[in-house]
Amino acid sequence: MKRIGLLSDTHDYLDEAVFSHFSACDEIWHAGDFGSYHIAETIAGIKPIRGVFGNIDGQDIRSHFPETLVFTCEGVKVLMMHIGGYPPKYNPKSKPLLRQHQPQLFICGHSHILKIMYDDTFQCLHMNPGAAGKQGWHKVRTLVRFTIDGKDIRDCEVIELGMR
Repeated sequence: MKRIGLLSDTHDYLDEAVFSHFSACDEIWHAGDFGSYHIAETIAGIKPIRGVFGNIDGQDIRSHFPETLVFTCEGVKVLMMHIGGYPPKYNPKSKPLLRQHQPQLFICGHSHILKIMYDDTFQCLHMNPGAAGKQGWHKVRTLVRFTIDGKDIRDCEVIELGMR
């Protein structure tokens, strides 16, 4: 069993509350737009991190994180990318990757819109944790915390960090 803390779109701002909310997590996943490598270093100093680079990320992030990440956590295959869209409005890059990899969990960021929904077409849970940073048009900064236990994804919690 693994407890996962999921965030995205920090845009070089990391609220200290993230660490208390993710203290019981085994890993922290970042779905892109870190803003600077300092954010990744800070997270990695607390918990193991997985992530992808986003469209605003420079070479400092791109040299450490891929554009697309496919991995297995417990018994769940995960596909993560920054710009992915959502069911059924996927972007042109994500749809072929969903067909190819057939993940049980698809994670993306970019939109700053918190969205968790199941896609019957791809038999896949889609998660976008919204934006944890202060830049963008979102009004409330959000995170997601959940558990992967074998092949089950459960105990999903949305955490609000406050107004942007």
